[in-house]
Amino acid sequence: MSTPTVPVLDRVAQALGEWQYDEGPLHLHPGDLGWYSLKGADATAAAVRTWSRGEKIVAVGLLDGPQLLRMALNPALHDDDELARQLLRDIDDPQNGVLNAGDATIEARGAARFMRLLAESGWQPDAPWIPLHRDLSEPVQDAGVRVEVINPDQADRWIEVHWSAFRGTPFSAEDRRRFLSLYQTMAAGPFYNSARSLAVLDGDHNAVAVATVWSAGAGRPGLVEPMGVHQGHRGRGYGTAITVAAAAALQEMGSSSAIVCAESSNAGAVATYVAAGFTAHQQIADLHRAA
Repeated sequence: MSTPTVPVLDRVAQALGEWQYDEGPLHLHPGDLGWYSLKGADATAAAVRTWSRGEKIVAVGLLDGPQLLRMALNPALHDDDELARQLLRDIDDPQNGVLNAGDATIEARGAARFMRLLAESGWQPDAPWIPLHRDLSEPVQDAGVRVEVINPDQADRWIEVHWSAFRGTPFSAEDRRRFLSLYQTMAAGPFYNSARSLAVLDGDHNAVAVATVWSAGAGRPGLVEPMGVHQGHRGRGYGTAITVAAAAALQEMGSSSAIVCAESSNAGAVATYVAAGFTAHQQIADLHRAA
């Protein structure tokens, strides 16, 4: 196990991209690292853990919060007992620098052997999630609205909608300055060359819904992360429109499908993705360890 340096993040993203396939689990995606890189490349590298055999990366974890580890394994090793047991040893011991003792959550979708070992060690199912998938082998219909690609120098419009969608609190000048700095840090980072940010505009040319999509390479699933609608413009179909536009953008970027995972409790988000042509699959749960 190791913590990569910034120059190694390209190798990590490449490995994660190679592990994405249409019938596979919605596990950690290069776009997840891309969105995390709002915090900067140094912070992203510090939050990543890789497990390798020789020079080959076989598992990747992202500490997406103090006690939340999001993971992906090489699909050929989902039932590998040796790897699963090594992961468990490294994660169980706080001295190894992965998780601290006590309350913690692990997302390791598809990693069958590792998940069984966690369950045998007392980890319990957490709140469920619903994986959603849209095949991109056929042309994506027009979104029916004006869609604009947001370049980093236009990010001010994008961040205002995102703030409203996910915070819902007044957007102060200091909030704007800070979030714009984060966005521009992400856009200048090691992952954004595989991303595209979009906004839906209303009849007055105001941005009302936004999304960012992340490619894992041609012929592989691309991720929608995040997607949101301004609170003052909900209930007008803009969520469906931006999601359709996101799928179209991924298709233009060569993705074989569009993927996203929504909390089962967020019925509105799930309904929006389904309305945009995504198929909802059987819900899945992360594993949680109580304090």
